[in-house]
Amino acid sequence: MRRSPLRRPAHLAALAAAVLLAACATPPTVSPEQATSPADERMMAHPSEAPARLRPMPVRPLDVQADCRFKDEAGYAAAAMLDISHSDVKAFSARVDVPRRGSCRFDGAFTQTRRLPSVELKAKDGCTVNIWEQGDKVTVGFADCAGRCSRGTFDYVWPIIVDRSSGECH
Repeated sequence: MRRSPLRRPAHLAALAAAVLLAACATPPTVSPEQATSPADERMMAHPSEAPARLRPMPVRPLDVQADCRFKDEAGYAAAAMLDISHSDVKAFSARVDVPRRGSCRFDGAFTQTRRLPSVELKAKDGCTVNIWEQGDKVTVGFADCAGRCSRGTFDYVWPIIVDRSSGECH
């Protein structure tokens, strides 16, 4: 049975499209010499020689004092009060308001369960607050704290970022 000459261009076009897609999906080949450079090998052998941007944060006691609040264009708002000296939490409370969702309150009795490399606070209800340093900023994150929020609000809560130098929240 002979095929119609009108169908051949369609088959050729489909074949050409498949070949082009396959060419795009094939990863480039990298020779073993290109895979690692001498600098990469030196960095893996001696992490202290890594460029400054790759060095880990030093483990040191956390010191931060802030009483801040912010509200973004969408209406998301947060307030935090932190007083931490040498990784010892003297005072902590926070509130987050999520537009059209509700609010969360992170205050009351927390027990400090860790000081280094980051500060951790836990409450009897399971709510955990982690506070850690990132350059000149301090991050306050929340885990398992849905019971401290209006129903369904905790899914929309972001960490609070505190600028250590200015004391402002973001």
